[in-house]
Amino acid sequence: MDKTLLIQNICSLLLENKKSDCIDLAKSNYPFVDRLIPKRQYSKFQMCQVFLRDGFIDRYSGDKLLFPGLIKILTIEFPEIFKYHRNWKMTDTHMIYWELFPTIDHLVPVSRGGRDTIDNWVTTSMIRNSAKSNWTIEEIGWTLHDKGNLCNWDGLTKCFIDLTDKNTDYEKDSYVKGWKTGLIKAISENGK
Repeated sequence: MDKTLLIQNICSLLLENKKSDCIDLAKSNYPFVDRLIPKRQYSKFQMCQVFLRDGFIDRYSGDKLLFPGLIKILTIEFPEIFKYHRNWKMTDTHMIYWELFPTIDHLVPVSRGGRDTIDNWVTTSMIRNSAKSNWTIEEIGWTLHDKGNLCNWDGLTKCFIDLTDKNTDYEKDSYVKGWKTGLIKAISENGK
């Protein structure tokens, strides 16, 4: 049903003092859905599983994304160029964190009844995750792009591993170490 027509009908009923009919019409055609949404937090291993599955492709744009640990290495090496603020303050964080940093999004938002399971998770950039928010891709006019192929693009995971193997000091940073641990476990699980 056209939602604007529905509201027009409700308003017409309201003008006729038929409030109970308004309630029935709204509840049956445009109800409020109350959902308890638990806090969601994913391990680096879970995120790596999804990023590897999706081939480090932003599933909403088709753009290539980078491995998060590699982005942090760039910040370690070039802190005045690839600036980072721990709360992602826009004025203090380089756009690489928004444009090329992968994250997990729920294809069907949990707030809209989507499940918090790996089959409803897709890889996207932080900027697109923020833009999509609690909307479905149909509501905002997006399409779901195909998964990438790790043989064509791996998010520079091999480069990340080579860099951390060459310079073990990188792993003194707990963030880098956590991403390496999660990546190696996900690669190992993926190969089984």
